[in-house]
Amino acid sequence: MRVARWIRGLCILGVLLCFAVVVLGAYVRLTAAGLGCPDWPGCYGHLTPSGAQAADTAAAFPGRPLEPGKAWREMIHRYAATTLGLLIIILTALGIAARRERIVGMPYALLLFATVVVQGLLGMLTVTWQLKPLIVTLHLLFGMTTLGLLWWLLLSLPRGSWGVSSLGTAAHALGGGAASTLSLARGLALLGLIVLIVQIALGGWTSSNYAAVACPDFPTCQNAWWPHTDYRNAFVLWRGLNINYEGGVLDNPARIAIHLTHRIGALLTTAALALAALLVLGRRGLTFAHAPAIAVLAALALQLAIGVTMVLKTFPLGLATAHTAGAALLLLATLALLRTLSSRS
Repeated sequence: MRVARWIRGLCILGVLLCFAVVVLGAYVRLTAAGLGCPDWPGCYGHLTPSGAQAADTAAAFPGRPLEPGKAWREMIHRYAATTLGLLIIILTALGIAARRERIVGMPYALLLFATVVVQGLLGMLTVTWQLKPLIVTLHLLFGMTTLGLLWWLLLSLPRGSWGVSSLGTAAHALGGGAASTLSLARGLALLGLIVLIVQIALGGWTSSNYAAVACPDFPTCQNAWWPHTDYRNAFVLWRGLNINYEGGVLDNPARIAIHLTHRIGALLTTAALALAALLVLGRRGLTFAHAPAIAVLAALALQLAIGVTMVLKTFPLGLATAHTAGAALLLLATLALLRTLSSRS
Protein backbone atom coordinates (compact mmCIF):
# COMPACT_ATOMS: atom_id res chain seq x y z
CA MET A 1 0.00 0.00 0.00
CA ARG A 2 2.99 2.29 0.44
CA VAL A 3 3.68 2.10 -3.29
CA ALA A 4 0.02 2.89 -3.97
CA ARG A 5 0.29 6.05 -1.86
CA TRP A 6 3.42 7.08 -3.76
CA ILE A 7 1.70 6.49 -7.09
CA ARG A 8 -1.32 8.51 -5.96
CA GLY A 9 0.86 11.36 -4.78
CA LEU A 10 2.85 11.38 -8.02
CA CYS A 11 -0.38 11.34 -10.04
CA ILE A 12 -1.71 14.38 -8.19
CA LEU A 13 1.58 16.19 -8.60
CA GLY A 14 1.75 15.13 -12.24
CA VAL A 15 -1.73 16.45 -13.04
CA LEU A 16 -0.97 19.81 -11.42
CA LEU A 17 2.44 20.10 -13.07
CA CYS A 18 1.17 19.01 -16.48
CA PHE A 19 -1.66 21.54 -16.28
CA ALA A 20 0.91 24.23 -15.48
CA VAL A 21 3.15 23.11 -18.36
CA VAL A 22 0.26 23.26 -20.84
CA VAL A 23 -0.76 26.75 -19.72
CA LEU A 24 2.85 27.92 -19.60
CA GLY A 25 3.33 26.61 -23.14
CA ALA A 26 0.41 28.75 -24.28
CA TYR A 27 1.92 31.77 -22.52
CA VAL A 28 5.27 31.19 -24.24
CA ARG A 29 3.58 30.93 -27.64
CA LEU A 30 1.37 33.99 -27.10
CA THR A 31 4.32 36.15 -26.01
CA ALA A 32 6.27 35.17 -29.16
CA ALA A 33 8.88 33.41 -27.02
CA GLY A 34 8.73 30.06 -28.81
CA LEU A 35 12.05 30.81 -30.46
CA GLY A 36 13.44 32.69 -27.47
CA CYS A 37 16.11 30.00 -27.48
CA PRO A 38 16.67 28.98 -31.13
CA ASP A 39 18.45 25.74 -30.22
CA TRP A 40 17.49 22.69 -28.14
CA PRO A 41 17.72 21.53 -25.39
CA GLY A 42 19.90 24.41 -24.22
CA CYS A 43 19.68 28.11 -24.84
CA TYR A 44 22.26 29.51 -27.25
CA GLY A 45 24.44 26.56 -26.33
CA HIS A 46 24.06 27.07 -22.57
CA LEU A 47 21.94 25.58 -19.82
CA THR A 48 20.47 28.94 -18.83
CA PRO A 49 19.87 32.30 -20.52
CA SER A 50 22.21 33.82 -17.95
CA GLY A 51 25.03 31.68 -19.31
CA ALA A 52 24.12 32.74 -22.82
CA GLN A 53 24.15 36.41 -21.79
CA ALA A 54 27.68 36.05 -20.44
CA ALA A 55 28.92 34.54 -23.73
CA ASP A 56 29.22 35.88 -27.23
CA THR A 57 26.31 34.26 -29.12
CA ALA A 58 26.18 36.57 -32.14
CA ALA A 59 28.64 34.53 -34.20
CA ALA A 60 26.92 31.20 -33.54
CA PHE A 61 23.38 32.54 -34.06
CA PRO A 62 23.52 35.37 -36.59
CA GLY A 63 20.26 37.19 -37.09
CA ARG A 64 18.85 35.82 -33.83
CA PRO A 65 19.97 38.15 -31.01
CA LEU A 66 19.36 37.02 -27.46
CA GLU A 67 16.26 38.53 -25.84
CA PRO A 68 16.58 37.61 -22.13
CA GLY A 69 12.87 37.88 -21.32
CA LYS A 70 11.79 35.56 -24.13
CA ALA A 71 14.69 33.21 -23.45
CA TRP A 72 13.78 32.86 -19.78
CA ARG A 73 10.12 32.20 -20.57
CA GLU A 74 11.10 29.49 -23.03
CA MET A 75 13.61 27.87 -20.67
CA ILE A 76 11.28 27.93 -17.65
CA HIS A 77 8.79 26.05 -19.81
CA ARG A 78 11.49 23.53 -20.74
CA TYR A 79 12.58 23.12 -17.10
CA ALA A 80 8.97 22.45 -16.06
CA ALA A 81 8.43 20.01 -18.94
CA THR A 82 11.66 18.18 -18.08
CA THR A 83 10.57 17.88 -14.46
CA LEU A 84 7.24 16.47 -15.61
CA GLY A 85 9.05 13.96 -17.81
CA LEU A 86 11.18 12.78 -14.90
CA LEU A 87 8.09 12.47 -12.71
CA ILE A 88 6.36 10.32 -15.32
CA ILE A 89 9.46 8.12 -15.64
CA ILE A 90 9.39 7.54 -11.87
CA LEU A 91 5.64 6.90 -11.99
CA THR A 92 6.13 4.39 -14.80
CA ALA A 93 8.94 2.64 -12.91
CA LEU A 94 6.79 2.37 -9.77
CA GLY A 95 3.89 0.99 -11.80
CA ILE A 96 6.13 -1.66 -13.35
CA ALA A 97 7.71 -2.51 -9.98
CA ALA A 98 4.26 -2.96 -8.43
CA ARG A 99 2.76 -4.79 -11.38
CA ARG A 100 1.75 -7.74 -9.18
CA GLU A 101 -0.49 -5.43 -7.15
CA ARG A 102 -2.02 -4.22 -10.44
CA ILE A 103 -2.12 -0.62 -9.28
CA VAL A 104 -1.19 0.59 -12.74
CA GLY A 105 -1.63 -1.66 -15.76
CA MET A 106 1.61 -2.34 -17.64
CA PRO A 107 0.19 -1.26 -21.02
CA TYR A 108 -1.11 1.96 -19.48
CA ALA A 109 2.21 2.74 -17.80
CA LEU A 110 4.08 2.17 -21.06
CA LEU A 111 1.55 4.28 -22.98
CA LEU A 112 2.06 7.15 -20.55
CA PHE A 113 5.84 6.84 -20.90
CA ALA A 114 5.66 6.68 -24.72
CA THR A 115 3.40 9.74 -24.79
CA VAL A 116 5.82 11.88 -22.80
CA VAL A 117 8.73 10.71 -24.98
CA VAL A 118 6.85 11.75 -28.14
CA GLN A 119 5.95 15.03 -26.43
CA GLY A 120 9.62 15.70 -25.75
CA LEU A 121 10.46 14.99 -29.39
CA LEU A 122 7.72 17.38 -30.53
CA GLY A 123 9.09 20.02 -28.18
CA MET A 124 12.46 19.74 -29.89
CA LEU A 125 10.93 19.88 -33.38
CA THR A 126 8.84 22.90 -32.42
CA VAL A 127 12.08 24.85 -32.03
CA THR A 128 14.30 23.25 -34.68
CA TRP A 129 11.54 23.43 -37.32
CA GLN A 130 10.82 27.06 -36.41
CA LEU A 131 7.27 26.86 -35.02
CA LYS A 132 5.82 24.75 -37.83
CA PRO A 133 2.01 24.86 -37.22
CA LEU A 134 1.57 21.09 -37.58
CA ILE A 135 4.23 20.43 -34.95
CA VAL A 136 2.98 23.15 -32.60
CA THR A 137 -0.56 21.76 -32.83
CA LEU A 138 0.63 18.19 -32.22
CA HIS A 139 2.71 19.49 -29.29
CA LEU A 140 -0.46 20.94 -27.75
CA LEU A 141 -2.44 17.75 -28.41
CA PHE A 142 0.18 15.51 -26.84
CA GLY A 143 0.43 17.87 -23.88
CA MET A 144 -3.32 17.55 -23.39
CA THR A 145 -3.03 13.78 -23.90
CA THR A 146 -0.40 13.55 -21.17
CA LEU A 147 -2.67 15.58 -18.86
CA GLY A 148 -5.64 13.36 -19.70
CA LEU A 149 -3.72 10.12 -19.13
CA LEU A 150 -2.46 11.28 -15.73
CA TRP A 151 -5.96 12.43 -14.74
CA TRP A 152 -7.60 9.19 -15.91
CA LEU A 153 -5.04 7.20 -13.93
CA LEU A 154 -5.73 9.26 -10.83
CA LEU A 155 -9.47 8.75 -11.20
CA SER A 156 -8.94 5.00 -11.60
CA LEU A 157 -6.91 4.54 -8.43
CA PRO A 158 -8.68 3.34 -5.25
CA ARG A 159 -10.65 6.21 -3.69
CA GLY A 160 -9.53 8.39 -6.57
CA SER A 161 -12.65 8.33 -8.73
CA TRP A 162 -15.75 10.50 -8.88
CA GLY A 163 -18.13 7.90 -7.58
CA VAL A 164 -17.24 5.14 -10.02
CA SER A 165 -17.48 2.55 -7.28
CA SER A 166 -21.19 3.26 -6.93
CA LEU A 167 -21.85 2.51 -10.59
CA GLY A 168 -22.99 -1.03 -9.94
CA THR A 169 -25.46 0.05 -7.24
CA ALA A 170 -26.86 2.77 -9.48
CA ALA A 171 -27.24 0.40 -12.40
CA HIS A 172 -29.06 -2.10 -10.20
CA ALA A 173 -31.42 0.63 -9.01
CA LEU A 174 -32.35 1.45 -12.59
CA GLY A 175 -33.53 -2.10 -13.15
CA GLY A 176 -33.91 -3.38 -16.68
CA GLY A 177 -33.25 0.02 -18.27
CA ALA A 178 -29.86 0.43 -16.57
CA ALA A 179 -27.77 -0.94 -19.40
CA SER A 180 -29.37 1.17 -22.11
CA THR A 181 -29.32 4.34 -19.99
CA LEU A 182 -25.68 3.95 -19.07
CA SER A 183 -24.77 3.04 -22.62
CA LEU A 184 -26.48 6.13 -24.01
CA ALA A 185 -24.91 8.44 -21.43
CA ARG A 186 -21.48 6.91 -21.92
CA GLY A 187 -21.79 7.13 -25.70
CA LEU A 188 -22.74 10.81 -25.56
CA ALA A 189 -19.87 11.56 -23.19
CA LEU A 190 -17.46 9.77 -25.50
CA LEU A 191 -18.81 11.69 -28.48
CA GLY A 192 -18.37 14.91 -26.52
CA LEU A 193 -14.77 13.96 -25.77
CA ILE A 194 -14.01 13.26 -29.44
CA VAL A 195 -15.53 16.57 -30.54
CA LEU A 196 -13.59 18.37 -27.79
CA ILE A 197 -10.30 16.84 -28.95
CA VAL A 198 -10.98 18.03 -32.50
CA GLN A 199 -11.80 21.49 -31.14
CA ILE A 200 -8.57 21.60 -29.12
CA ALA A 201 -6.68 20.70 -32.30
CA LEU A 202 -8.47 23.53 -34.12
CA GLY A 203 -7.51 25.86 -31.29
CA GLY A 204 -3.88 24.86 -31.66
CA TRP A 205 -4.06 25.36 -35.43
CA THR A 206 -5.66 28.78 -34.92
CA SER A 207 -2.97 29.87 -32.48
CA SER A 208 0.00 28.45 -34.40
CA ASN A 209 -1.17 30.19 -37.57
CA TYR A 210 -1.76 33.46 -35.70
CA ALA A 211 -5.39 33.43 -36.81
CA ALA A 212 -7.02 34.44 -33.51
CA VAL A 213 -7.02 38.13 -34.42
CA ALA A 214 -8.42 37.47 -37.91
CA CYS A 215 -11.93 38.01 -36.54
CA PRO A 216 -11.74 40.96 -34.14
CA ASP A 217 -15.51 41.20 -33.67
CA PHE A 218 -18.24 38.93 -32.29
CA PRO A 219 -20.61 37.31 -33.22
CA THR A 220 -19.74 38.51 -36.72
CA CYS A 221 -16.30 38.30 -38.30
CA GLN A 222 -14.89 41.30 -40.17
CA ASN A 223 -18.39 42.82 -39.72
CA ALA A 224 -19.93 40.01 -41.79
CA TRP A 225 -21.54 36.69 -40.98
CA TRP A 226 -19.45 34.97 -43.64
CA PRO A 227 -16.53 37.11 -44.83
CA HIS A 228 -14.15 36.26 -47.66
CA THR A 229 -12.24 33.08 -46.79
CA ASP A 230 -9.51 30.95 -48.31
CA TYR A 231 -10.01 27.35 -47.26
CA ARG A 232 -7.63 26.05 -49.93
CA ASN A 233 -4.63 27.40 -48.01
CA ALA A 234 -6.07 27.44 -44.51
CA PHE A 235 -5.47 23.79 -43.67
CA VAL A 236 -2.35 22.85 -45.61
CA LEU A 237 -0.53 20.67 -43.07
CA TRP A 238 2.92 20.57 -44.67
CA ARG A 239 4.63 23.45 -46.43
CA GLY A 240 8.18 22.15 -46.28
CA LEU A 241 11.09 22.90 -43.98
CA ASN A 242 13.34 25.94 -43.66
CA ILE A 243 10.37 28.29 -43.20
CA ASN A 244 10.18 30.52 -40.15
CA TYR A 245 6.53 30.48 -39.05
CA GLU A 246 6.96 33.07 -36.29
CA GLY A 247 4.20 35.62 -36.90
CA GLY A 248 2.49 33.34 -39.43
CA VAL A 249 2.81 32.97 -43.19
CA LEU A 250 -0.85 32.89 -44.28
CA ASP A 251 -2.81 35.71 -45.90
CA ASN A 252 -5.77 37.11 -44.00
CA PRO A 253 -8.53 35.19 -45.89
CA ALA A 254 -6.89 31.89 -44.92
CA ARG A 255 -6.62 33.00 -41.29
CA ILE A 256 -10.28 34.03 -41.34
CA ALA A 257 -11.20 30.54 -42.59
CA ILE A 258 -9.29 28.97 -39.70
CA HIS A 259 -10.88 31.28 -37.14
CA LEU A 260 -14.41 30.70 -38.46
CA THR A 261 -13.89 26.94 -38.39
CA HIS A 262 -12.77 27.21 -34.77
CA ARG A 263 -15.94 29.14 -33.92
CA ILE A 264 -18.13 26.54 -35.62
CA GLY A 265 -16.22 23.87 -33.70
CA ALA A 266 -17.02 25.71 -30.48
CA LEU A 267 -20.74 25.51 -31.27
CA LEU A 268 -20.55 21.79 -32.00
CA THR A 269 -18.49 21.13 -28.88
CA THR A 270 -20.96 23.07 -26.75
CA ALA A 271 -23.89 21.12 -28.17
CA ALA A 272 -22.24 17.71 -27.72
CA LEU A 273 -20.99 18.25 -24.17
CA ALA A 274 -24.12 20.05 -22.99
CA LEU A 275 -26.29 17.23 -24.35
CA ALA A 276 -24.24 14.59 -22.51
CA ALA A 277 -24.23 16.52 -19.23
CA LEU A 278 -27.92 17.44 -19.35
CA LEU A 279 -28.89 13.82 -20.10
CA VAL A 280 -27.03 12.69 -16.98
CA LEU A 281 -28.61 15.43 -14.87
CA GLY A 282 -32.06 14.58 -16.22
CA ARG A 283 -31.90 10.90 -15.25
CA ARG A 284 -32.66 10.23 -11.61
CA GLY A 285 -30.84 6.92 -11.71
CA LEU A 286 -27.59 8.61 -12.73
CA THR A 287 -27.22 10.76 -9.61
CA PHE A 288 -23.79 9.20 -9.00
CA ALA A 289 -22.59 11.11 -12.08
CA HIS A 290 -24.22 14.45 -11.32
CA ALA A 291 -21.05 16.04 -9.88
CA PRO A 292 -18.89 15.59 -13.01
CA ALA A 293 -21.85 16.52 -15.24
CA ILE A 294 -22.18 19.82 -13.37
CA ALA A 295 -18.41 20.26 -13.67
CA VAL A 296 -18.67 19.82 -17.45
CA LEU A 297 -21.37 22.49 -17.71
CA ALA A 298 -19.43 24.87 -15.47
CA ALA A 299 -16.18 24.39 -17.40
CA LEU A 300 -18.07 24.78 -20.68
CA ALA A 301 -19.68 28.04 -19.55
CA LEU A 302 -16.32 29.34 -18.32
CA GLN A 303 -14.58 28.51 -21.59
CA LEU A 304 -17.29 30.16 -23.69
CA ALA A 305 -17.18 33.26 -21.50
CA ILE A 306 -13.40 33.46 -21.84
CA GLY A 307 -13.55 33.00 -25.61
CA VAL A 308 -16.20 35.67 -26.22
CA THR A 309 -14.66 38.16 -23.78
CA MET A 310 -11.24 37.58 -25.31
CA VAL A 311 -12.53 38.72 -28.70
CA LEU A 312 -14.50 41.68 -27.33
CA LYS A 313 -11.50 42.85 -25.29
CA THR A 314 -9.16 42.59 -28.32
CA PHE A 315 -7.29 39.47 -27.23
CA PRO A 316 -5.50 40.51 -24.01
CA LEU A 317 -2.66 38.19 -23.03
CA GLY A 318 -4.26 37.09 -19.76
CA LEU A 319 -7.52 35.97 -21.37
CA ALA A 320 -5.75 34.34 -24.32
CA THR A 321 -3.67 32.27 -21.89
CA ALA A 322 -6.75 31.51 -19.79
CA HIS A 323 -8.45 30.16 -22.93
CA THR A 324 -5.94 27.29 -23.01
CA ALA A 325 -6.41 26.74 -19.28
CA GLY A 326 -10.17 26.61 -19.83
CA ALA A 327 -9.74 23.99 -22.54
CA ALA A 328 -7.64 21.89 -20.16
CA LEU A 329 -10.26 22.19 -17.40
CA LEU A 330 -13.01 21.19 -19.83
CA LEU A 331 -10.98 18.16 -20.86
CA LEU A 332 -10.53 17.11 -17.23
CA ALA A 333 -14.25 17.52 -16.49
CA THR A 334 -15.24 15.54 -19.59
CA LEU A 335 -12.86 12.72 -18.72
CA ALA A 336 -14.21 12.67 -15.17
CA LEU A 337 -17.75 12.30 -16.51
CA LEU A 338 -16.73 9.54 -18.88
CA ARG A 339 -14.77 7.72 -16.17
CA THR A 340 -17.70 7.90 -13.78
CA LEU A 341 -20.01 6.43 -16.39
CA SER A 342 -17.59 3.59 -17.10
CA SER A 343 -17.66 0.41 -15.07
CA ARG A 344 -14.51 -0.38 -13.17
CA SER A 345 -12.79 -3.57 -14.24
